[in-house]
Amino acid sequence: MKHIDIKEVLQNKELIGQTVTVCGWVRTSRNSKNVAFVELNDGTSLKNVQVVIDKADDPDYKDIPRVGTSLKVEGKLVEGRNAAEINVTPADITVLGDCPQDYPLQKKGHTLEFLRTMPHLRGRTNTFNAVMRVRSVLAQAIHSYYQDRNFIYVNTPLITGSDCEGAGEMFRVTTIGFSQDYKTEDDYDAADFFGRRAGLSVSGQLEGEMAATAMGKIYTFGPSFRAENSNTPKHLAEFWHVEPEIAFAELDDVIEVAEDMVKHVIGTVLEKCPDEIAFFDAHFEKGLKARLEELISHEFGRVTYTEAIELLKKSGENFVYPVEWGCDLQTEHERYLSEKVFGKAVFVTDYPKEIKSFYMKQNPDGKTVAAVDLLVPGVGEIIGGSEREADYDKLIAAMKERNMNLDLYSDYLDLRKYGTVPHGGFGLGFERLIMYTTGVQNIRDVIMFPRTVGSIR
Repeated sequence: MKHIDIKEVLQNKELIGQTVTVCGWVRTSRNSKNVAFVELNDGTSLKNVQVVIDKADDPDYKDIPRVGTSLKVEGKLVEGRNAAEINVTPADITVLGDCPQDYPLQKKGHTLEFLRTMPHLRGRTNTFNAVMRVRSVLAQAIHSYYQDRNFIYVNTPLITGSDCEGAGEMFRVTTIGFSQDYKTEDDYDAADFFGRRAGLSVSGQLEGEMAATAMGKIYTFGPSFRAENSNTPKHLAEFWHVEPEIAFAELDDVIEVAEDMVKHVIGTVLEKCPDEIAFFDAHFEKGLKARLEELISHEFGRVTYTEAIELLKKSGENFVYPVEWGCDLQTEHERYLSEKVFGKAVFVTDYPKEIKSFYMKQNPDGKTVAAVDLLVPGVGEIIGGSEREADYDKLIAAMKERNMNLDLYSDYLDLRKYGTVPHGGFGLGFERLIMYTTGVQNIRDVIMFPRTVGSIR
């Protein structure tokens, strides 16, 4: 049906004095002697449009639409006290979908935990309405960033026969299911759809490298899947992943792209979502806007892993997880470095090879790899990347040390045989970027339908 977005009605001054048609859901309603008031929202704006119902010709009008009811309204747009509003009579209102009194979102102040129990409705709240708009703007900004810089957007497979991380924490894909018809696991795999074991991809990186060594600069933006039994505020079983891969690039080039991209997308959100950022600043993190503006106004810090360990050991902090060279940095360590030591985003480079993935370039010291993580205040790590190992023999050795099946990676290894080049890239957890940009503390609250261990509603 023909109608105008409420965002357009609130922002376009040329519509004042004209008859407009809007659709939306009732956020609040109240009745008085001569008029009634309805706040209507269609999801295009954090702000509602007020509909003023003149009861002069129908003083007995009592059928004020309840909260949650969907309406079509046609009336004259006029300047109100604080914003444009629509003047109508009861006859100008069409109920599209009535809402009973047991509508669960009638009251304000529901906790985010409670709202997770109703993923089908929580998008109508101010919080999730704002989160989803920020998410949309961030996604578009990411695409624009790479498209404007000659990166090619590629779609890597979601079903794969190899494990990018080498960790085995993959969801298995099968058409057979439970069966006692096979004597061995190899027999089972051979009889399955692909004739070999398959799983949902944990990352598009390996295929991304193949694309980059043909097209130079590529990026992927799609879902990844991790079958980790992790129930923390930072983990999802299904999440969205941004993964650029850059040929003819070393670690410093990867870091430069990562910093530039983060600053670009956050700057875009500050420009395009001022109402949403103000909302999150008021209700989720005081000083959020200032923090984001501060982030993009300075160069990010940089420190090696070895230097970071020394800083943590000398801090005097009583960390839950002890700090020693060779340990994997935990969130408490990451946040201390970004919040207390540097007071800004910081790149940590050159991690011990034992705690990083097989594909990372080995440094001349024989102990570390050319890896990088970007740590940001309030969240910790949001980017992990590296220069990739381009030396065939070194890559083979690293894979053998991890007892990996080289046959599963034959195509990947061929890249190091046929015109190998220095190359690198990184992965950005999209939901973690949204958390950082909004101040929302739980990753389940920045995606419409969170998939976590024990929960798939």
